[in-house]
Amino acid sequence: MIKKIGFLASLLFVTAFTVFAQMYNPVSWEFDSKKISDNEYELIFYANIDEGSSMYSQHIDEGGPIPTTFNFEDSESFELIGKTIESENNRETKHDDIFDMELTKFHDQAVFTQKIKVLDINKPIKGFVRFMSCDDTQCTPPTEEEFLFTLSEEAATVAENESEDDIVIDAEKVNMELYGMVPGDIMRTDKNCGITDDSQLDEEDQGIWTIFILGFLGGLIALLTPCVFPMIPLTVSFFTKQSAKGNGTRNAILYGFFILLVYLLLSIPFHLLDTINPDILNDISTNIWLNIAFFVIFIFFAFSFFGYYELTLPNSWMAKTSSAEGAGGIIGIFFMALTLALVSFSCTGPILGSLLAGSLSSDGGAWQLTSGMAGFGVALGLPFALFAMFPNWLNKMPKSGGWLNTVKVVLGFLELALALKFLSNADLVKNWGILKIETFLVLWIIIFAAMALYLFGVIRFPHDSKLKKLSATRITLGLITAAFTVYLVSGLFYSEEKQSYPPLKILSGLAPPVGYSIFHPKHCPNNLQCFDNLKDGLAYAKSANKPVLLDFTGFACVNCRKMEEHVWSVSSVDKIIRNEYVLISLHIDDKRDLPETEQVYVNRINGGKRLLENYGHKWAHFQTAYFNSNSQPFYVLMDYDGKTLLTQPIGYTSDHEDFETFLNCGLESFKNKSTLK
Repeated sequence: MIKKIGFLASLLFVTAFTVFAQMYNPVSWEFDSKKISDNEYELIFYANIDEGSSMYSQHIDEGGPIPTTFNFEDSESFELIGKTIESENNRETKHDDIFDMELTKFHDQAVFTQKIKVLDINKPIKGFVRFMSCDDTQCTPPTEEEFLFTLSEEAATVAENESEDDIVIDAEKVNMELYGMVPGDIMRTDKNCGITDDSQLDEEDQGIWTIFILGFLGGLIALLTPCVFPMIPLTVSFFTKQSAKGNGTRNAILYGFFILLVYLLLSIPFHLLDTINPDILNDISTNIWLNIAFFVIFIFFAFSFFGYYELTLPNSWMAKTSSAEGAGGIIGIFFMALTLALVSFSCTGPILGSLLAGSLSSDGGAWQLTSGMAGFGVALGLPFALFAMFPNWLNKMPKSGGWLNTVKVVLGFLELALALKFLSNADLVKNWGILKIETFLVLWIIIFAAMALYLFGVIRFPHDSKLKKLSATRITLGLITAAFTVYLVSGLFYSEEKQSYPPLKILSGLAPPVGYSIFHPKHCPNNLQCFDNLKDGLAYAKSANKPVLLDFTGFACVNCRKMEEHVWSVSSVDKIIRNEYVLISLHIDDKRDLPETEQVYVNRINGGKRLLENYGHKWAHFQTAYFNSNSQPFYVLMDYDGKTLLTQPIGYTSDHEDFETFLNCGLESFKNKSTLK
């Protein structure tokens, strides 16, 4: 079972290696139909599979690959007769080395048939097939292929008219029904209240550099793990032997560069996704099941770091890259770097996972991921190049020993704590109520108290050697961890004055909002009054004769929590928002289904169409279509008419004085306009 979980966890990261090499898509589908009686037909599905690859059967036990499934759209025009039958041709059942279990799969071609009873021959039959395929080194992610059967000419005409590409959208009518206005109704302003676009750009740049530094620190930590640290002298020794031939230094620099290149290439698929759909990274970061998957994977990573099992990639991958090292020259050095990335995966994988998950949940998306990967690659590759160029430095390196395992175990505790962050994301978006602020803090207190006890030598793990005495480093880290645990405890002391738990600023974006509470629940941040519906908020603002603070936010938005807990909580800012504005908070990751009357197709600003299925889709479309922005947080100051901007909108602003200036400037504009009315 551990091997299966290990493979599935590692697949999240290794897929990127195969994507940039070539788009692996070995299955193509063809569809046909056959009349067998007056009102009965057979629908025939042909899956043509490339040589060397296979596709899995419908009948797969849990814990293995995704089985092939056929999903038909509900319709009163036909009835299914029995289940979908798969042909025995080209089908075999045997032990699968990748998943370490007995599996049934197809080679060359798979044929499936489904009998139906036709009730209205003039209606098309639609649906999709979900499947997964693999060869000896890689697998596709679960893939969906749409199918369409038309059993008459009229059905073909109906299908053509119903095609999404032919949907005619009355954009003005849709926008009026959804929001009470159209984008052209928004009256823009040149007023920027002293906060220029350059300062906002600086914030984005700071985000890129911040995650580069975090990636660099992650790479340094990876260097200090048992998977990487012992390889430094071995690799350096190899290159110093080449120095006699006059190319050792050059090859060492190339080796360090190729390590960086490998990790940069990992981010390429996310840029492709971002280009196809600008909302997709946000959709990924707020996806319920993906966050739960990250939670499970991080728990799995944590116990691997604790030493209960090893997390490794399939041996065939390592064997292939290692054999390619013999090619020599630049190609050989590249494959040496790739081998290092694969061999060290058991230690670097969890760190890269943290980097990936953190980037997906931030505003910069793919570019922040690239920045983080660059920092990680530089930190990992630079020491190999430097030590090869200056081999005498090796004498000053600490020797390998039990301290390397201590680093791994400490990382295990951190992975355990981060796992709760992803479960919290899913819980917040779905409002399950299973990980509210009290529960979250108690679990973190237990984790970091246990980490302190480990550092003080009270707790041991499987690969720990017996401690003769505590080093100064362990004592210092133990004291820091104990102090952090006390800090976490302070977050559970309720303030009667503020009617809230104190927000722990170090945990902004990691812990749930303090208002998400078992004992003292609050609907809005900082116990403010707010609306989560645009029309209701505007109506109240009009009746109160107040301007609107439109807050595009998200339940799982890290920077949104930072703004609420670091900037909005400042007394002068809080006073303005509480007394002078009507706050409307629109969550772009709100997964509640929209009423059927509002589930409509809308035009994307970059072309194409999308279906608004939930409230998050509705508010995300509102933000992109009306304000040409898709990042959160995003703040708009408006008149209560919902059409007049009081100043230029802004995004994340860490300086509370800047944000206060922004609010005051908008308030001044509102008062001036009210005087003219």
